[in-house]
Amino acid sequence: MNVPKIKVCGITRPGDAEFALAEGADFLGFILYEKSPRQVTLSEAHALFADAEVPEGKRVAVDVNPDPDRLARWKNGGFSLFQLHFPYDLPRDRIAEWAQVVGSENLWLAPKLPTDQPFPEDLAVFASSFLVDGYSPDAYGGTGQPADWTRFAEWKSLWPDKEWILAGGLSPENVSRAVAISGAGRVDANSGVESAPGIKDSAKVRAFFASLGAT
Repeated sequence: MNVPKIKVCGITRPGDAEFALAEGADFLGFILYEKSPRQVTLSEAHALFADAEVPEGKRVAVDVNPDPDRLARWKNGGFSLFQLHFPYDLPRDRIAEWAQVVGSENLWLAPKLPTDQPFPEDLAVFASSFLVDGYSPDAYGGTGQPADWTRFAEWKSLWPDKEWILAGGLSPENVSRAVAISGAGRVDANSGVESAPGIKDSAKVRAFFASLGAT
């Protein structure tokens, strides 16, 4: 199995950022959405960048349906990648504005897809990367609900020129199987490597990387 690129999301403490980077994390996610239990402010994110020496190319801003001015603040605030969650039927004019603000090559689109919905084909023009998370009717990510690994594989085969990121309840116990079924080249760890929301468990983080042969 090829080792996928790994993002550790929901970073709130410098020690967790340092440990994830030492284990080989390709990306770190900082959640700026106020309703998340893992939310950090922009100033707190800046402190984390400095304290943990987070390289700019590994900093992912995570938000839910931000307006373009808010997104521009994240871009000007030291982030280089932008993972945006949104209702799957959000007006496309808003998504086009996001691409204009940060560039489609830096945009990770994460539509909130009910289990009976196909992947929206018209999103393909707006971004180079797409994140598939587990579905919850009343939350955007971080719920521990698994995504549909088989559907992920189907979408990845339909759009092979895009980067596909698998999220949703990934843990040391299931991530190798998830990658085998989905073919994911990138995975996103959050609740599955925590002892509490925003508090990463170093043993779980290490086991997650080890289960993928990343350490």
